[in-house]
Amino acid sequence: MNNHEIAKQVISALGGPNNIECVTHCATRLRVMVHNADIIDQAKLECIDKVQGSFFNSGQYQIIFGTGTVNKIYDEVVSLGLPTTSEKDMKALTQKHANPIQRGIRTFGDVFVPIIPVIVATGLFMGVRGLLNALGLSLPADINTYSQILTDTAFVILPGLVVWSTFCVFGASPSVGIVLGMMLVSGSLPNAWAVASGGEVHAMQFFGCIPVVGLQGSVLPAFIIGVIGAHFEKFIRKMVPDVLDLLITPFTTLLVMSILGLFIIGPVFHLVETYILVFTKTVLNLPLGLGGLLIGGVHQLIVVSGVHHIFNLLEVQLLAADHANPFNAIITAAMTAQGAATVAVGVKTHNSKLKTLAFPAALSAFLGITEPAIFGVNLRFRKPFFLSLIAGALGGCLASNLGLAGTGNGITIIPGAMLYIGNGQLLQYILLVFVSFVLGFILTYLFGYEDEDYSTSTDSHVSDDNNTCNNIQKQTIDNIQILKTPISGKVINLEDVADPCFSKGLMGPGVAIAPSDSTVYAPSDGVVTVVSDTGHCYGMKTDQGVEILIHIGIDTVSMNGEGFNSRVSQGDKVCAGDILGTFDSQKIVSCGLDNTTMVIITNMDSYHSFTVLANGTIGKNENIIEIKQ
Repeated sequence: MNNHEIAKQVISALGGPNNIECVTHCATRLRVMVHNADIIDQAKLECIDKVQGSFFNSGQYQIIFGTGTVNKIYDEVVSLGLPTTSEKDMKALTQKHANPIQRGIRTFGDVFVPIIPVIVATGLFMGVRGLLNALGLSLPADINTYSQILTDTAFVILPGLVVWSTFCVFGASPSVGIVLGMMLVSGSLPNAWAVASGGEVHAMQFFGCIPVVGLQGSVLPAFIIGVIGAHFEKFIRKMVPDVLDLLITPFTTLLVMSILGLFIIGPVFHLVETYILVFTKTVLNLPLGLGGLLIGGVHQLIVVSGVHHIFNLLEVQLLAADHANPFNAIITAAMTAQGAATVAVGVKTHNSKLKTLAFPAALSAFLGITEPAIFGVNLRFRKPFFLSLIAGALGGCLASNLGLAGTGNGITIIPGAMLYIGNGQLLQYILLVFVSFVLGFILTYLFGYEDEDYSTSTDSHVSDDNNTCNNIQKQTIDNIQILKTPISGKVINLEDVADPCFSKGLMGPGVAIAPSDSTVYAPSDGVVTVVSDTGHCYGMKTDQGVEILIHIGIDTVSMNGEGFNSRVSQGDKVCAGDILGTFDSQKIVSCGLDNTTMVIITNMDSYHSFTVLANGTIGKNENIIEIKQ
């Protein structure tokens, strides 16, 4: 089938040209905004030649074609008269299509996701200290003080972190944000925890009548101060001449916002935060584990809606107040059930393609990322998803009745066990995971999936694809091709990547790297076949014929090239170790995106075996992948 026919079939499966609002593409996917997602025929779409997968994400319908192919399909789609747009404009349009609640909660997520790593680390430190205490080991005074530094610092300066992250999200100056946030917890102010304890420390009386204390541990007030402060700084910057910007803008922002924060916003929203915390604890402490039943039952449904980031705010509030997070155990139950349902589908099906999809998606769920399991398997067949909600609700009820509460947030299931070692709840946590898994697996295996649920048309398409693959003439690569690492950093299993396009292996096998450097090197001698306009993606064909895709970060196409600098052009001949380009890893993170870099073999059908040679931390010119004829 030629590309023109493929484009026509894609448009038809999407509901026709009248259902398509606009279309664009990145290095691997056709990205489409539609008027009505309900009339999309996904089964028909995924049977179209060259389509490697499709899913709905962030308000866009994304169809995976792969490097090079997507450009040709896009050109054919455009020739058929569909409206086009830039990736940047489509992101803005995606936000526009979201309702105010979705936009607000997405903003919460953008602010709190960068903070989660330090909260996770703090929770692990608490676990280690709790474990030592449980073993009866008495720490020397100086070591005990050091352990308090490890476990308390993040919560003491939490408002500073929140204001800094909020300034980053709203495009204001991060340095002004961090200083403004630290002013809220200045050592010159009475410590909020010391005042609340009723000891000798009292609130400071400004002007003899306004009580003021530090905002240690406050989350919502810091977020509101950050939002208002970021907008205020940008307003001032527009009004001030460029020559005076450096002097006036930060001075005015810090002066005005510190006054508003300490005297008005802080006290008012601290009261609001207190009421939210009281309500949250009331729900969690409902009798007979009803709170866990409710939250465990709806959590993954909320994940599908895309507004689950609101839990980050609540979890951080609980940790700041009590250093304990009951949400974590309940969410763990829900996610375990989701992964178990996917395992049940993988075990029961006889379809090799579905098995290949299900087991990596389940592993991703057990490492804390359920989207591949939800969108790739469970929602596809409906029953596994809804049965996993039931199992998650029962598991959440068990978590509440066991009184489980982690010492951090952001990690669940397998890595989440670290949050329960120090508080003496590890055995109960293991019991919770076991019960949730068994419930999710048995319900789905018995009632949730039969092989006839898997579309016969899809099976036929898979068989045709397999026959085509079997007939491909194998390329000669002198038996073995060794690829060098293109980026220094920590090696990650591809199935653990938080993007179903890569984690499902839809683009081909490969490996991911959490970068510790900002330079991209050629992994082999060959020719550059792709250099994206935004500089986040490179394609290569080695002298032996292996086609490689190097994709820097997840959804980094939305940065529109900011922070990326290509050093090569399409068609350039390069040697292993030559610099392809550079990127600003911290800028990617500050934009709320994942900087994980994927190295994919896109023509693996032409070869016999693929082996990852590296693990742990890897540097320049070290072997990372072996490919055999």
